[in-house]
Amino acid sequence: MNSGSKKKFSQLRILVLGYIVRGPMGGMAWHHLQYVMGLAKLGHDVYFLEDSGDDSWACYDPTRNVTDDNPSYGLQFLVQLLESVGLGDRWAYYDAHATRWYGSTAERVHDLCASADLVLNLSGSNPLRPWIMEVPIRVYIDTDPVFTQIRHLSNPARFERAVRHTAFFSFGENVQHSTATVPVDGFPWQPTRQPVVLDVWSVTPGPDSGRYTTVMQWDKTIQSVPLQYEGRPYGKKADSFGSYMDLPKQCAVQFELALGGTDAPREELRRNGWAIRNPLEVTRDAWTYQQYIQQSKGEFSVAKEAYVASHCGWFSERSAVYLASGRPVLTQDTGFSNWLPTGAGILAFNNCEEALNGIEEVSSRYKEHCKKAREVAQEYFDARKVLSHLIESVTCPTASSA
Repeated sequence: MNSGSKKKFSQLRILVLGYIVRGPMGGMAWHHLQYVMGLAKLGHDVYFLEDSGDDSWACYDPTRNVTDDNPSYGLQFLVQLLESVGLGDRWAYYDAHATRWYGSTAERVHDLCASADLVLNLSGSNPLRPWIMEVPIRVYIDTDPVFTQIRHLSNPARFERAVRHTAFFSFGENVQHSTATVPVDGFPWQPTRQPVVLDVWSVTPGPDSGRYTTVMQWDKTIQSVPLQYEGRPYGKKADSFGSYMDLPKQCAVQFELALGGTDAPREELRRNGWAIRNPLEVTRDAWTYQQYIQQSKGEFSVAKEAYVASHCGWFSERSAVYLASGRPVLTQDTGFSNWLPTGAGILAFNNCEEALNGIEEVSSRYKEHCKKAREVAQEYFDARKVLSHLIESVTCPTASSA
């Protein structure tokens, strides 16, 4: 440990590096917030840090609908978010363009880094500046398997950024299995998953006559020119959606997409029975996002084509909070059925026929599936379990593998 004397496992100083100021949206906020909240609940001395990076287009402002180097909107979003959960005194943001720190810990952030035991770099979304390199354990959390590895193999700068970490974990939970075909980038990836702070995801009665919903980005650039490796294209969600375009016409339930992307075929989707929602309304903040999920009957979602084709075992952080809310999840199988029980609460599908069978099954026993959804979240995504295992794996690797 960095302290000179051996610290107890429950008293580590941990820095969570994330992407909230630059991506101030409800789903992104929960993804990061549950790491910070979960670690704090475990008794760790935890802080959220974010770095603008060096690109001038770093910060998105939904009120202006622009991406530039102005962090004002994102900073306000982060302050309100952390204060709402009692963590308003535990954050700092580094603006590389102005060489300036913001935040409640801005004046002592270098001291925090010098005394920290562990860094979690979520999605590898932050550069490891010299002050972060002082921390002895630097963990890369890969939330976008296949794409992450291809970027490391094809982009030397991304590879060099990754190599500055000391431990590597991936949401592609099958990455160590022979069934997965994730490109090998040379890093020793271990499996992990999204932690969910169950206390803040209350279970309310599910609306039996409600809509299946999801939040989705339609990306034309990736769709038309997929990321390629060794001649094989790897697509995103738009590349998976075609087989399910007319699904609403084939069953008696309602579907809604909170759909982003200027190139999304909204009129075609509407003609096929999909209701379309403005995602900026749904993701305005963490609480509007949570309400959207709780008002849903369940989630219906396809997965990125690359996840499905590689059988990597990825499971969505969004789907995890549907489960925690007691909402059934029907989603395209990426190989997660290797480690996550399906058939009750979670129903995996590989084609339209299986999706329709899953919808019929949920409709026939809706309350049972709602109950099972929460049970699966408690067993597999409880932040206490997920984060304890993660921290133990990097601080006591021999004990965690025993």
